[in-house]
Amino acid sequence: MSGIPARYGRWGPILAPFIVIALILHFLSGNFGSNSPKHPVPTGTQATAAAATPSAENQTAPATETTPACPQLKGMDDVLVVLKTGITESQEKVPVHLRTTLRCIPHKVVVSDFEEDIGGLRTLDVFHNMSESIKQNNEDFALYLRARDGGRDALLAQDHTKVANSASGMSDNPGWKLDKWKFLPMIHTVRHARPDARWYVFIEADTYPIWPNLLGWLSHWNPEDKLYLGNQMQIGDITFAHGGSGFVLSNPALNAVADMHAKNLKEWDQITEEQWAGDCVLGMALTKVGIDLTWSSPHVTTQSVWEQDAFGDAWCHPPFTFHHMTPADVDRMWEFEQQWFSNEKHKHLLYRDIFRHLVRPTLADYLNNWDNKADRGDDQDEYEGPETPASLVECADYCAGDTNCMQYRLDGNGRCTTSPIILRGTPEPGMKSGNMMWRVDAAIENAAKCKKAHWVRP
Repeated sequence: MSGIPARYGRWGPILAPFIVIALILHFLSGNFGSNSPKHPVPTGTQATAAAATPSAENQTAPATETTPACPQLKGMDDVLVVLKTGITESQEKVPVHLRTTLRCIPHKVVVSDFEEDIGGLRTLDVFHNMSESIKQNNEDFALYLRARDGGRDALLAQDHTKVANSASGMSDNPGWKLDKWKFLPMIHTVRHARPDARWYVFIEADTYPIWPNLLGWLSHWNPEDKLYLGNQMQIGDITFAHGGSGFVLSNPALNAVADMHAKNLKEWDQITEEQWAGDCVLGMALTKVGIDLTWSSPHVTTQSVWEQDAFGDAWCHPPFTFHHMTPADVDRMWEFEQQWFSNEKHKHLLYRDIFRHLVRPTLADYLNNWDNKADRGDDQDEYEGPETPASLVECADYCAGDTNCMQYRLDGNGRCTTSPIILRGTPEPGMKSGNMMWRVDAAIENAAKCKKAHWVRP
C-alpha cells in the first residue's frame, strides 16, 4: 500500500531474560482470625470456617521449575486482598489470578454470588445470610436462586450474554444486575474473614493489581485513619470509588461502615434497590459515616494497560491497577512484571516503564484489523481531515500534517479519526490503525525523567 510501510507489530522480548530470584523468602502463613470473631455477623453477611480459620488456600505458593519463589513484600501481611466475582465469569477469569497476581498473597478471599472451589480456593457466597425475603421477591436474584438450587447446570445462555454498557450500566445482564447487591454484604464477609487486617484491598476479576506499587503507595498513609482510597466516579451528586479500578479501605473505615449498615439493613436494601451501581451504594454508605473518598487517580484507572494514556501527569506515578484486563492480558502483564522486578534495583513500576518497555515495542507504523482508539473525527468542529469514505493514505497524510497528531484510524466505512495521545489499542476486524512513530519516540524522549516516583499523598 503506497505510503504505508507494511510493518506489523509483533510480540517479542521486552526486557532481558528473566532472572530467577535466588534468595527464597517466605510469607507468614495466613491468619484469618479466631473462630470467635470480635464482630458478630449480621444478616447480609457470611460466616464460614474457611473464612474464619487459617487454611492452605491462604498460603503463598511454593517455587517450581517454571515459577519463581514468592518475594517478601513489606506490608503485605497487613493487607487482606478481596477479589469480587460471580458465577458467570469466575471459572473464566479467576484461575489466572490464582496462578499469577494472587499466587504470592498470604491473605486473600474471593467473594462471589456462588460458593464453589476454584483452583483449590473456596469462594465465599456474600448473600448466604442475606434476608431470604429479598432474595425470593427481587428479580435481581433470579440468577442467584437458580445457581444456588441447581449449580452451574442451572445457568442459561442469557446469563453469559455480554450486553454493551449503557448510561445505567449493563442493565439487561443478569450477573451485572445481581452484582450491585454484593458491595455492602461483602464488607461484613471480609471483616469476619480477617478482622485484624490493617487494609482491605478490593479488586475484581478483570482488575490487574501491582502489589509493590500498592504497598509503596499505602506506606504514605496511616491505617489508623478512616480512609477510603480509589478512582473517583460520580453519579449525580454522589462521589464514590469505581469498583473495577480497585479501592482500599482502612480497618477503621471498614468497621465504621459495617457497623452502620448492620444497624440499618432494611434502609440500605431499599437504597440498593433504587440505585444501579453497587460501588455507588458503598460510597453513599461511607459518606453517611463521614468518610469521604480520597481521589487516587492515576494510581488506579478504569482502563486496561493497552488503553491507558501513560503520558502527562501519570508518567512518573506507579499504577496500582488496570481494569478490563482479559486473562491473556493478566498473563502478559504478570510476565512483564516478574521480569521488571527481577532486577533488585527496581522498587516500583512507573507508567513510564510500562510504556517504554511493554507498550512501545508493540507499536508499528501501520496495523491491519486493529483499533488504536483514535476518536477525533468529522463529528468535531476542529476536524479538517478527509471526508468519508477516505483512503488510509489520506488519513495518514492528514495526521502527519497535524503536529499534535500521534495516531490515526480508518474504520470499515472509511471514516478517518485521529488522536493526540498514544494507546496500543486492541484487535478489531476491519479496522486499520497507524502511528506517527517518530513523534511517539520524540514524546518519550521529551517526557519527564522521573528522578523519583510520584505519589498521591495525604
